[in-house]
Amino acid sequence: MLVDFNILPEESRVWIYQANRSFTEREIEEIQSKLNTFIENWTAHGSDLQAGYLIKYKRFIIIGLNQSLNAATGCSIDASVHFIQQLEKAYNIDLMDKMNVSYKQGEYIAYKPLIDFKKMAKDKAISKNTIVFNNLVTNISEFKENWEVPASESWHSRFIK
Repeated sequence: MLVDFNILPEESRVWIYQANRSFTEREIEEIQSKLNTFIENWTAHGSDLQAGYLIKYKRFIIIGLNQSLNAATGCSIDASVHFIQQLEKAYNIDLMDKMNVSYKQGEYIAYKPLIDFKKMAKDKAISKNTIVFNNLVTNISEFKENWEVPASESWHSRFIK
């Protein structure tokens, strides 16, 4: 059951997929349509899942699930992963690689392989104040508070001296 992401409870689970490039306006419209269809039909053992999504900065797909109504199961999580993999193929994008880092450079969102991010930190091209995206947040409350944070307040801090 598709609902507005903004009405999901704070404890709702989130999954964040970052793209290795920005989506075009047309791609966003198409992806929104596909997300609407997927979430409207997403179930766990035949029970509807109450979920919503956001597309942020033309680069991130955030799916939220109210697990207090019905929790995701292995099969429903597999279905969501399969859906994301279909988007990857359809748009020739990478959404599942967790070994990449996104961060802000002014209003621009930069995307780098983790090894390059580490080198930039060593070379002081980024600092503890660089805004990074902590895609490891697990619920909406954490998403609101800890998704866009200075590198010093994220797991990225281990690379910045």
